[in-house]
Amino acid sequence: MKIKYELISQDKKARRGLLHTNHGTVETPMFMPVGTLANVKMLTPEEIKEVGSGVILSNTYHLWLRPDEDVVAKAGGLHKFMNYDGPILTDSGGFQVFSLAKNKKKDITEEGVHFKSHIDGKSLFLTPELSMEIQNKLDSDIAMSFDECIPYPATYEYTKESTERTLRWAKRGKDSFNNPNQSLFGIVQGGAYPKLRKYSAEKTVEMDFDGYSIGGTSVGEDKKTMYEMVDNAIKYLPEDKPRYLMGVGEPEDLLEGVERGVDMFDCVLPTRLARHANAFTPYGKINLKNAKYKEDFTPISDTCDCYTCKHYTKAYLRHLFVAKEGLGGRLLSIHNIRFLIKMTEDMRNAISEGNFIEYKEQFLEKYKN
Repeated sequence: MKIKYELISQDKKARRGLLHTNHGTVETPMFMPVGTLANVKMLTPEEIKEVGSGVILSNTYHLWLRPDEDVVAKAGGLHKFMNYDGPILTDSGGFQVFSLAKNKKKDITEEGVHFKSHIDGKSLFLTPELSMEIQNKLDSDIAMSFDECIPYPATYEYTKESTERTLRWAKRGKDSFNNPNQSLFGIVQGGAYPKLRKYSAEKTVEMDFDGYSIGGTSVGEDKKTMYEMVDNAIKYLPEDKPRYLMGVGEPEDLLEGVERGVDMFDCVLPTRLARHANAFTPYGKINLKNAKYKEDFTPISDTCDCYTCKHYTKAYLRHLFVAKEGLGGRLLSIHNIRFLIKMTEDMRNAISEGNFIEYKEQFLEKYKN
């Protein structure tokens, strides 16, 4: 079946809903952990489920290069290949083409993008049709349109040309899409230009996708500009379909996005921070390598219900990082992902109770001190 979005309650623009998929129903707003190479770094699928994850994200570009989509298809699809029975979303590979291409050299044409593999320098060519073919074989619940992630800053002329090409790519991808049990999201581009955001959103919606994402944010712009990008796109998206803000994972950005009506977020940030000993707490991020935690026998947060906070202290975690033991990154990844997922759970409750703004203000008052 195709996904279906069901609105449960609303507090101004903030929305609480249900996303019905082939692999279960999940609540929104939600944070999606990133499992780029068919795994969330250092964690098992069981651990990901335990922290309350619904949808997780895997990446078309990386799985195309290794092991390749045919291997995944022979395994029975991505869910069976990685042993995850919840919903999976696959990114189109577009962002990785533009961020990881060998030496950053690429040739963007109307047909697609010529670039070199970041692994071995091999020449590759990715088109909207090939991205759809790969994702159809991966058999995720949600596939993404192939787009160009516009850099920031970019001129109006470049942004307009790229936005129009992304729209043509979206139509080509949708026309070639060939998995009746998979849903397809369109991606709104337009850079930092309100007229182009409006144009991209309206034209993308005309193609009638199963959901819509706001792309081209969190690429180096300041926070004010990012929020304006969201504002200039989301008001043109339909209310009966899910809205996804791509690549965003800072707690304050989740709050700002939900306030504007965003339903879905993803980011590598919680696991990346964890591998460098950084932890989310209600009072901001901390680095557990700091000497002051050497004899701190309290959990990262006494209000956190994750496995790590229930069983381990900051002193022990600091010891693991100082001793370069991999367990430190695993335990901290569990905590950081749970922190963001618990945030979305709390936001859902606040929306239902009609006090989302109060929740946001109270969270930020503590978090920024």
